[in-house]
Parts: sequence; structure tokens; C-alpha cells
Amino acid sequence: MNFNMKNLCLFIPVTIICFACGPDKPKENITLPPVENTTPKIPELKFSIENQYPHDVNSFTEGLLFHEGKLFESTGSPDNLPQTKSVFGSVDLKNGKIDVKAEIDRELFGEGIVFLNGKVFQLTYKSQTGFIYDGKTFKNIGKFNYTNREGWGLTTDGKHLIMSDGTSYLTFMDPSNFSVIKRLDVAENGYVVEHLNELEFINGFIYANIWTTNLIVKIDPNSGDIVGKMDLSALMYESKVKNPNALETNGIAYDSVSNKILVTGKLWPTIYEIKFPI
Repeated sequence: MNFNMKNLCLFIPVTIICFACGPDKPKENITLPPVENTTPKIPELKFSIENQYPHDVNSFTEGLLFHEGKLFESTGSPDNLPQTKSVFGSVDLKNGKIDVKAEIDRELFGEGIVFLNGKVFQLTYKSQTGFIYDGKTFKNIGKFNYTNREGWGLTTDGKHLIMSDGTSYLTFMDPSNFSVIKRLDVAENGYVVEHLNELEFINGFIYANIWTTNLIVKIDPNSGDIVGKMDLSALMYESKVKNPNALETNGIAYDSVSNKILVTGKLWPTIYEIKFPI
């Protein structure tokens, strides 16, 4: 068959269009490798229950600690719980009642306490004021102020007052003049952890309750990193069966002489003695 140039020019673009519109080549299925999670897992602190003691169901626990072999507790007084009081004192483990050493006005709302240098230091919730008592007679011997917007938990490393205020920060203060030595930002794998509440210093680490949860976290006081977590939900559920008004876990106390550790919660009917690696 003969073609002239005109026919040839018409034929070429048609051929190109047909080639371009041809069927696609079937695509191969490509399986991507799974993305590896490199975030380190925080060790879970497993515990066992060693003993149980009664706890006053009207005690809205804000602080728990041992001093000279005795358990001490401080409590708050929410407006919606008229049966509660802001007190602190030693706890009779036979009945869970507090032998009251001091009481403050409900409006001030008592928070954490700690013994240091022969004195007792007590925080209040929103007044930015703390109270100082003689460690033997429990007579009120003074007040102190802090710049944190709120006061929550209190413990000591034997040198500083260590305070929580509901944020992710722990404030280290000089007990002689209440100046801030440092503020430690607490984080889990680089993410800040807020609502730090009742505190306890155990063998070089700070243990903190996390408000509205039943978690206790173990904190490296040098870096602020959380290096362990303990879930006490089972104890909270057991407490709630006994007292439906029971709230979240709050309170951890360590006796360095006997190695005894006690935990409880707000309005719980029970104080638990637990054991875990420290």
C-alpha cells in the first residue's frame, strides 16, 4: 500500500496517542517492613500485699509518712465533704484513727507534711502558706511562704524540702529560708507528667502519686525521669467495695528501719502494707 506524506503525518500522532492510552502494567503489591517502636518501656513495679490495717474513712489523705517508727497522716477538708477536717497526727494502726497533733481552718485545706531538722512542715492548698511545728511538742512555731500557686505533696531527701504543686515540677527548697534550690521537671520518655501529688523519698528515689489515678511513679531526682511505675488500681477497687465513697490512691510511707511500706487513699477503709523491689 502506498502512502503520501499527508497520510503519514496523520498516522504518526494517532499511533502515539494509542500507545499512550494503552493498558497500565499491573502493579506489584509492596509490603513495607513494620515500624519498630524504639521508645523504652517503663518498668512496672510489681508488689505483694504483706498486711492490712484499718483506716478512718473520713480521712481525706494528703500526706503519709513514718517518723521514729510511728505512722503520721495529714488530711484535707473539701467543701463537699463536711465530715472531713484538715489535721495531722499519728495514726493508731489498730483502728485507723488519727491522734490529732494540729488542726487548721477548713478554708486553708491541709496538704502534705514532712519532718526535718526537728520540725514538722505542713503545706496548705491555695494560700501559698505553710506552717511549722516543733517536732516533739507539735506546737506551732511559725509560718512560711512559697511562690508555687498551690501546695500538694511534701517529702525530703534529708537536706531539702521537696514539694509538689499539681504540675509536672518538683520544687527543692532550703528549709532554713525556703529559697528555691532547683525545680525538677518530671517526664516519662520525654513527655511531661503532671498532677504529681503525695511524695515519699525511698533509697535515693522520689515516689509520687499521680492525682486522679491509682499510679505511683518512681522518679530519678537527678534527671526527673520516671524509671518505674506501680498500679494500685486493684487496691482502690477493693477499697471501693468496702466504702463506695473511696477515691483515688494517695499516700505512701516508708520506714527505713523496718523497710515497711504503707499505702492508702482518700477515704479508704484500709491501709495496705506492700512489698516491692526498692
